[in-house]
Amino acid sequence: MSLPTDNNPYSFEQFLETRNQIDYYADDAFIQKVLKHFAGDAFETINQSVRQMSAKASTKWRKWAEEAAYPEKAPYVIHYDGMNRRVDRLVRPMETLEMEKEVYAEGIFSDKVSRWERMTKLFIISQNGEACTLCPMVCTEGLVEVLKKFPNPQYQHILDHAKEGNEEGFAIGSQYISEIQGGSDVPANMLQAQKDGDHWRLYGTKYYASATHADYTIITAKPEGSDKVGLFVTPTYLPGDQEKEQRNGVIINRIKYKMGTRELTSAELVYDGAVAYQVGELDRGLQNVVGTVLTYSRMSIGVGSAGFMARAAREARLYSRFRKAFGQPIGDFPMLAGQVESIEHRYQRTVAGLYKLYNEFINLPVGTEVSLSYENETAEAKKHRFNVRELIMFQKITTAIDSTHTLKDTIYIFGAYGVMEDFSSIPRLFRDSLVNELWEGPRNVLLTQIHRDFQRVASWHKPSDFVKSVLNGYDPEETNHLAEQMDELVAYPDLNEMSETTKAVCQRWDKFAEDFYHAYQELALQEVMQSG
Repeated sequence: MSLPTDNNPYSFEQFLETRNQIDYYADDAFIQKVLKHFAGDAFETINQSVRQMSAKASTKWRKWAEEAAYPEKAPYVIHYDGMNRRVDRLVRPMETLEMEKEVYAEGIFSDKVSRWERMTKLFIISQNGEACTLCPMVCTEGLVEVLKKFPNPQYQHILDHAKEGNEEGFAIGSQYISEIQGGSDVPANMLQAQKDGDHWRLYGTKYYASATHADYTIITAKPEGSDKVGLFVTPTYLPGDQEKEQRNGVIINRIKYKMGTRELTSAELVYDGAVAYQVGELDRGLQNVVGTVLTYSRMSIGVGSAGFMARAAREARLYSRFRKAFGQPIGDFPMLAGQVESIEHRYQRTVAGLYKLYNEFINLPVGTEVSLSYENETAEAKKHRFNVRELIMFQKITTAIDSTHTLKDTIYIFGAYGVMEDFSSIPRLFRDSLVNELWEGPRNVLLTQIHRDFQRVASWHKPSDFVKSVLNGYDPEETNHLAEQMDELVAYPDLNEMSETTKAVCQRWDKFAEDFYHAYQELALQEVMQSG
């Protein structure tokens, strides 16, 4: 029984001390097991490299990410300098700049770094939230991969700068797709590209451009007189102009005021003659941005979501052991204990599913292109490539919303402290996770795309065969049930035909997507746990 006193000795010091000493990788036996399962003989080398980086990510990078998120440190833009020159100078907190420098110094997009090392390091970095680091890293990977796919001497220096760095460090990439009238409807874009000698110049507006501080941008635009979308790369500054703060034919209208990812500068940009270089075939920009750039970004949504959930699971378990109510740790109450176990399970199945899918992705026989078909492929290879393409969209949809639910559940476990952003990073990650649900294709768009894809390939790949193939080894009864559902749902002719029946089918399709991908994750988790 407690008695009244004016000197309450209660303290969170024990919880905070333990939390702040945790190493994201070294103290997570599960992620080590997953990496060992998939990396095989390369595990020991990757393990040592990840451990070295995790020691920084778990301490000073974590602290910098938390401090940069204070409202008074929000980034802003100075449009003019004291001499009335247009400079559009982005002002970001010192903590962000220091963390950015160290994170990029890891050189994780270098040819010297294996894909499994890159994947795991991105997973570790993501546990600090967006922090003006995660999105630019994802965009840089997309820039690197698409420029590698379409080599061109005009922009080889950009690729080298992003992959291997130079005397000034490593380049930061971004990707600008959305316009005010289009959003996910990229063919509706209106930004124009005009030919000017051996390069192009861009004119128009990008309404939602994240990572505005980047050095280079992958950008969609329509060549003058064409209704086809082209893909281009443009530098933020031309040689010698950065010191003068003279941007390459672009001005910043304003920085977006967002619910989440607030440390990340997202802006409205107006292009007026920016120099740009063509990437790939001029009339296949949309296919190339979706097939390469957005594919990597959608995979990375899974990485970020898994990282957020890792942080949530760890802190939920830790707090449930520390916090006492009614004379016992709150983790000893069955209802809360079950909630913590559910959070941990969601984290583990998400990571297992992510690594299983990534393994399929990087081992595609002719590279990481996920188009609907590829010339000279066997029928089975064609089906496998299609399976990977669709799984990437399923995982983006599912992991993003699972992350949001998991972070919200963790906030509940913290009680009133769960909404205090100076007590825990979980509310910040929750806001970031809501943004992740929208990036790289909102849920409705991807669900419709998946449904349309399966109808397009129905003559050579039945939906039920897809389910049975990717769930091979899972519970047969549940697999057959999901296969029958998918055949029935894909047979519905058009999800865009307005009717009560269509709305009901759409709801069923939405639920099926989660049920199916959760089954894929559970299979992956089963495989990992049964490994040596």
